[in-house]
Amino acid sequence: MQALLDVILPVFLVIGLGYLAVWQGWINDAGIDGLMTFAQNFAIPLLLFHAIATLDLGQNFDVAMLFSFYFGATAGFVAGLFGARYIFGRPWEDSVAIGFIGLFSNSLLLGLAITERAYGADALAANYMIIALHAPFCYGLGITVMEVVRNHGHGSVKTVKAVLRAMFRNVLVIGIMFGFAVNLTGTPIPGFVSDALELITRAALPAALFGMGGVLYRYRPEGDMRIILYISAVSLILHPLIVWLMGSALNLSQGAFRSAVITSAMAPGINAYIFANMYGVARRVAASAVLLSTAATIFTAWIWLGLLG
Repeated sequence: MQALLDVILPVFLVIGLGYLAVWQGWINDAGIDGLMTFAQNFAIPLLLFHAIATLDLGQNFDVAMLFSFYFGATAGFVAGLFGARYIFGRPWEDSVAIGFIGLFSNSLLLGLAITERAYGADALAANYMIIALHAPFCYGLGITVMEVVRNHGHGSVKTVKAVLRAMFRNVLVIGIMFGFAVNLTGTPIPGFVSDALELITRAALPAALFGMGGVLYRYRPEGDMRIILYISAVSLILHPLIVWLMGSALNLSQGAFRSAVITSAMAPGINAYIFANMYGVARRVAASAVLLSTAATIFTAWIWLGLLG
């Protein structure tokens, strides 16, 4: 109960305040869009840049942890893809978008915030390593499978171009790439630049959480509730369960194990809806799954934190 009160509820109260603010008309959609533009296009990419640029890669690059997390994420994608197709009879393109929901956990807004509140800022190094590969891996997998499905296995050059274009236009990926470039070349960051980055990045998570609440207000639970509940269970139960089993088998350190399990246990990120909207398929399922899973994370995250001890 203490973890629920001290760790999880403060994060979701910020999200809830954003939801309430839009619901009551205290802030309009344009205001939320502006806040999310600041958070997603500026503050969070700079947060990732600064974190990766100053990260001790030799100490924190844990292949076993990354394998555990992304094995679980891929299993979530496969379960969503084939479950949507063969259990619920959805078209292949819909099924890929639904699989993406099981693949893309909210590693940034929820994973970082809950890990920091539970274990402190020093525990975030493993999270940043997961996040460094998250968007490239998930979009790379999702776009590749979608383009193969849409082109019926043909047009490999077109598929590669689509994947690369999506990668290098993603501002989060750009921030991560520049962070790695600074880190690997040993380029020093001047003190005044570092101070400015810290000023901006302090606002990143609170602004993004508040904005996320406002965005979630637009998502009405509609569509096939059975498939929404199915993909929510894949995201909140199957993904972290597989990461737990893999992490235990590979003897991850306590810090890496906690970060991997908590990150995998988060609800699908808004990127799940963005991906569905990008292709114009399964948008209602994606929107409803993001909304309902985010609300359910209040309780499922409490259970996973309790199991982690």
